[in-house]
Amino acid sequence: MIHKKTRIYGLIGKDIKYSFSRRFFLKKFKKEFIANADYKIFDIPKIENILFIFQNPYLKGCNVTIPYKTSVIPFLNKVMPEAKSIGSVNVVKINKKRKIGFNTDVLGFEHSFKEDLKKLTNKKNLKALILGTGGVSKTISFVLTKLQISHQYVSRKKNMGFLVYEDINKNLLKEYKIIINCTPIGTYPNINSCPSLPYQYISSQHYFYDLVYNPNKTLFLKKAEKNGALIRNGLEMLYIQAEESWNIWINKIHEI
Repeated sequence: MIHKKTRIYGLIGKDIKYSFSRRFFLKKFKKEFIANADYKIFDIPKIENILFIFQNPYLKGCNVTIPYKTSVIPFLNKVMPEAKSIGSVNVVKINKKRKIGFNTDVLGFEHSFKEDLKKLTNKKNLKALILGTGGVSKTISFVLTKLQISHQYVSRKKNMGFLVYEDINKNLLKEYKIIINCTPIGTYPNINSCPSLPYQYISSQHYFYDLVYNPNKTLFLKKAEKNGALIRNGLEMLYIQAEESWNIWINKIHEI
């Protein structure tokens, strides 16, 4: 039975039982002496099921993950300007039944990514490949554009303006030294999977960023590291965006 003063938060996504989010927020509630608060995993097969989640009168906010960061938008009353321009929402604040969408992935990715840019030996004419074309890939594109880093999307299907995995060869990898995985490939329990790339052409000149954080080191990162590339997983990004999510949920400024 839910206590009448219980505040519910949660993560909305598909096939997300691996997520660290519940553990992170329950630990945060304890650390900050927040009583009568809970964080749930809402693993739903289709976005339309979000209507049932939103009916919960105790729900005060939620995070949104793959594959619903774009498809959640029509279910919201308002989307903040930055999230709207990106076309991706990963945080929802509920205030007096109004559902407001935010994007904190921007902050999480930009902070961790800029840390690593300092470590790259060649910082001139940087170009990046974004693996995947979903909601989070739009966030990555937004940050790369802000940092004036040229980039291309890589998709499984042929599409105007996108590369496909078959296009990635030795010559292309000489030009594009930053590879960012925005797909769920390699996420636990499918730890023996990785994006289809010619890893033999990866060198110490490359930088691989995987938004996946479970396992800590995906096959994608292992293969890159084996060839000398600088690597990073998505754990710090997760923590930064989660902290910002909490700020949005409790901050009166965001009660729009």
